[in-house]
Amino acid sequence: MLVLRSAPPSPFGRKIKIAASVLGLSDQITIEDANTADPDDTLRAQNPLGKIPALVLETGEVLYDSRVILEYLDHVAGGGKLLPAGEARFKVLALQALADGMMDAGILQVYEKRFRPAAHRFDDWLSYQASKVERGLAALEAAPPKTVTSADQADAGTIALACALGYLDLRFGGTWRETHPALVAWLDAFDAAVPAFSATRQPPAPVPDAHVPLR
Repeated sequence: MLVLRSAPPSPFGRKIKIAASVLGLSDQITIEDANTADPDDTLRAQNPLGKIPALVLETGEVLYDSRVILEYLDHVAGGGKLLPAGEARFKVLALQALADGMMDAGILQVYEKRFRPAAHRFDDWLSYQASKVERGLAALEAAPPKTVTSADQADAGTIALACALGYLDLRFGGTWRETHPALVAWLDAFDAAVPAFSATRQPPAPVPDAHVPLR
């Protein structure tokens, strides 16, 4: 049995859970919570970076980060399902990279609020990270990805984007929705087509004194 070390709010962990469901592999994976802030958590031995998600194989070997784990699961499922072959692969990888970058930028804003006292927060740093998300949203609003109408149409890029938008709902109050109607429609379609997206949704928990309205 494979073991996925993650935490429910993690958008990167969510990406792997959705990918596993789409690939029909969920019943081959046990999910174990990990606490990245706990130095005694075995996560730091499994992944020297102390980051989630990490996938523990039956051999005891560990794979990380989410992009590597997703590619491994695609391989286990026969290949070419979430990461197509040929020229199409690069479009999928580019969308995944953009969505992953937006998730990273969102998480860095959350960490700045969570771990740094208010008097020592760096507003320029928060704005810098927020601008990455804003530019990503603008680019995707202007040219949304193909609409996903069934789970078997989901790929690494669209799964990552759904998780990125879901994280903005979770931590930033969903304010991105006010000015990105095309992306709202895209995510609504994804949600309806991919049951694992709803199954992995966490109750909204905005960061106190959130810096970025994402309008």
